[in-house]
Amino acid sequence: MINIPILIFLSIVAITLGITYWASKRSTNRSEFYVAGGQITAMQNGLAITGDFVSAAAILGSVALYYAAGIDAAIFYISPLVGLCLLLIFVVGPLREYGKYTIGDVFAEKLPGRPIRIYTAICTLVLSELYVVAQLVGAGNLFSIVFNVSYEAAVVSVTLLIMVYVAFGGMLATTWVQIVKAVLLIAGVLILGVLGVGKAGGLSNLYLHAEQAYGGTLGNFGGSGMGLFSSASLALAIVLGMMGMPHLLIRFLTVPDQDTARRSVVVTAVLIAGVLGLLLLVIGPSTLAFVKGEAAFLTPNGELQGGRNMIFLHLATALGGEVLFGFIAAVTFSTILAVVAGLAIAMATSAAHDIFATMSNSPDKRSERTELLVFKIAAVATTALAALISIVLQDQNIAYLSAFAFGIAASTNFPILILVLYWKKLTTRGALAGGTAGLATALTLLVLGPTVWVKVLGHAEPVFPSDYSTLISTPVAFAVAWFVSMAEPRIHSP
Repeated sequence: MINIPILIFLSIVAITLGITYWASKRSTNRSEFYVAGGQITAMQNGLAITGDFVSAAAILGSVALYYAAGIDAAIFYISPLVGLCLLLIFVVGPLREYGKYTIGDVFAEKLPGRPIRIYTAICTLVLSELYVVAQLVGAGNLFSIVFNVSYEAAVVSVTLLIMVYVAFGGMLATTWVQIVKAVLLIAGVLILGVLGVGKAGGLSNLYLHAEQAYGGTLGNFGGSGMGLFSSASLALAIVLGMMGMPHLLIRFLTVPDQDTARRSVVVTAVLIAGVLGLLLLVIGPSTLAFVKGEAAFLTPNGELQGGRNMIFLHLATALGGEVLFGFIAAVTFSTILAVVAGLAIAMATSAAHDIFATMSNSPDKRSERTELLVFKIAAVATTALAALISIVLQDQNIAYLSAFAFGIAASTNFPILILVLYWKKLTTRGALAGGTAGLATALTLLVLGPTVWVKVLGHAEPVFPSDYSTLISTPVAFAVAWFVSMAEPRIHSP
């Protein structure tokens, strides 16, 4: 008997591998591998960014949070749109003007020298690695359910696919995988939304059923247990983190000019608003109405099969049976593949261009071939490392892991990028000191917060009351960068 979910899964994988083969024939130099030759159109880039941003965290993690905390999950839906608006206003134009392959190119345009490139590369590697881990946690759980294999085997399988996409197809393959994924995702969310409202007999009935299952009013905040500081800090992390995540920023280097870059943001904003709006207003309530308390989705001990991260998939089964489950699972899987491929591109490009090429003084063509070899090796090594970490963090909520990555981006890349673009007095030492201070503050407060200090280290009470520190760490980065930059001329003056 044909297993429909597996058949759909394999069809998606075959399509993406076909795209990779096609792209591999057209990717022969750095520009094509790193930024698809800079010839992606606004519509294509808008779809690709949508595919890049609407990740496993945005779908699996945020829907799981809605299931558990109701309207508090709105932070994960509204904040990205604010981030996109700020990205359009402040970052996209100058980023496209100064950037060539990486964010390091933008920084080095204003702050020449190796140290700033090395700093940017380290930030890119750390941030992207954290975000890849979050995606692989979702991919492992999803793949293991569909193919009935262990979580570890699932993570390894997904990682091998990513290595093939990036090492052979580069940014061109990744872009088209993201476009295909975005189209399938929009279709999948629309289908689930229509079926959910239809099964409930209307939107008002859907909310009524959802509130009955939730045991309270969905419009009341507080279900997550987060206070005002944590909520505001988390929202700020997502808003500012969007302007600091390397895999999102380098997408604007794949288009030919600033105008195309700006138009691609508008396309992205419209598409993401539609997808996230449906997730918040229809899909979230549908999970409560049709999944919560249903014995078919519970293990013998009363836990959800696959954990809360798999609620989105259970909803597909509840609304459309095995066929819809197979389609939605395949779409979600392609989502993860596309996002991780984009992250791997960012990491490999930064390692090859910002670290290897910076340390090499040879400008000849052989150097470019060697740099591309380093790119492929880095792609394999970084995704392999992320796979190992994701195996350790199997049970973590992927929305939390992703929010952590965005918080680090908001405390490191974002402040320095804004200062590089808009403050002429910034010095290299100021940039390095500010970024390092932001990173150190964010990591220190994370360790002292409830998750690490209490749940991991076993202390009775956290030293810092929140898992989200952006309200503190981002201002620290700006302040230190300003102070060091302003003090430096006086230090060296006679």
